[in-house]
Amino acid sequence: MFSFLKDKSFFREMLTIAIPISFQQLINASLNMIDVLMIGQLGETSIAAIGLSNQVFFVFVLMLFGLTSGMAIFTAQFWGKQDIPSIQKVFGMSVVTASLIAFLFTLTATLMPRAVLGFYTEDPEVIEIGARYLSIVGFSYIPVALATSYIAVLRSVQFIKLTVIATVSALIFKTTAGYLLIFGIGGFPALGVTGAAIGTSLAWGLELVLLILLVYTQKTPLAANPLTFFQFDFSFFTRVLKTVTPALLNEMFWALGITTYNAVYARIGTDAIAAINVNATIEELGFVVFMGLGNACAVMVGNRIGAGRKDEAYETVRRVVVIGVSAALLVGVMVIAMRDVVVRLYELSPSGAHNVRMLMLMMALTLWIRMFNFSTFIGALRAGGDTRFALIMEISSIWLIGVPAAYIGGFVLHLPVYYVYLMVMLEEVAKAFVSGWRFKSRKWIHDVTQA
Repeated sequence: MFSFLKDKSFFREMLTIAIPISFQQLINASLNMIDVLMIGQLGETSIAAIGLSNQVFFVFVLMLFGLTSGMAIFTAQFWGKQDIPSIQKVFGMSVVTASLIAFLFTLTATLMPRAVLGFYTEDPEVIEIGARYLSIVGFSYIPVALATSYIAVLRSVQFIKLTVIATVSALIFKTTAGYLLIFGIGGFPALGVTGAAIGTSLAWGLELVLLILLVYTQKTPLAANPLTFFQFDFSFFTRVLKTVTPALLNEMFWALGITTYNAVYARIGTDAIAAINVNATIEELGFVVFMGLGNACAVMVGNRIGAGRKDEAYETVRRVVVIGVSAALLVGVMVIAMRDVVVRLYELSPSGAHNVRMLMLMMALTLWIRMFNFSTFIGALRAGGDTRFALIMEISSIWLIGVPAAYIGGFVLHLPVYYVYLMVMLEEVAKAFVSGWRFKSRKWIHDVTQA
């Protein structure tokens, strides 16, 4: 099982892709944690308000992820064939579709923020604070959509360092601007939650500008006349959409399921959803390594399938699963050990502090299962073009198991939020069995570049 540890070329390629992505994710998670810490000084209500407002962004970003990772199936395989014109055309399709999605989310966030937040909570103070935040950050959604399209393609063609530079720069700006505008430092007005929203919006605009500058100055495959991106014929577009649409729907239904979980958590109590948001920042930090591994696996698998090396694609996933699950067990132990340290960082009520400790325990115990699913789902099924099967599996697990479990735990059994969270993890257990079986069958391997 571990004989591949001697394969230096495999590790060199994997780490070349994984380390920049993990570093980017580490900065993202760390600064998100700092953001929550800053907002946390304003109290549990503000933590809850921003957390629920960001559920809109969460659904939006996951839909973008589904779209762009679906497009990246093609760009990674076209890169394996060194077909640059086709990569540029797929990028154009991504830009058009992502912008349309972003426009719809911008209208929702800016025109009806209170109605959206009313889905999650009946607390009028949480709704009012959240609406102020959401009505501002909604204007950043179109720049986010364009940047996400650039990032997905650049990763799939292994220009990963450029995405790290742009995203990390934007995140540092976001945190700095947030600090100055939330607390009124250095002559700036103390705007509280509104300041956090302004800093966030400006940062995502900066990320897009930096990406465009780097794409052209570094002469990447996307450094072309922008008009060439949109010179694709309808038959090619429909062929791409046939593979991409299940990935998009997959993330949309998954995101709606996760946001439904958060609606259940929020109705358990404001202290419960505040604890969920604190735990989410730790969860994101704990998942840093695995994001890098999973995305590296997807790029490597796509390149190998495009080059006709299907056995190598299968072996790549197997190796990443072994590495990832082993690392997840170690990270889980570290999370358990750090619970008291984390709780002392926030202004939480006694019940909120207890909820955070227990949520971190539940998260740590189930992290290895989630890593297995992430590796097989993103690294195998999604990268291999098996998007329809992935869609059916994801929708079934979250809506037939996860959402009913959350509802029963929260509203029928009236369990504490951490036990509801644990019940929701039943869908990850079910998914692990199905995705493991599909991976072993090798039926997920498809060369989508073949007409």
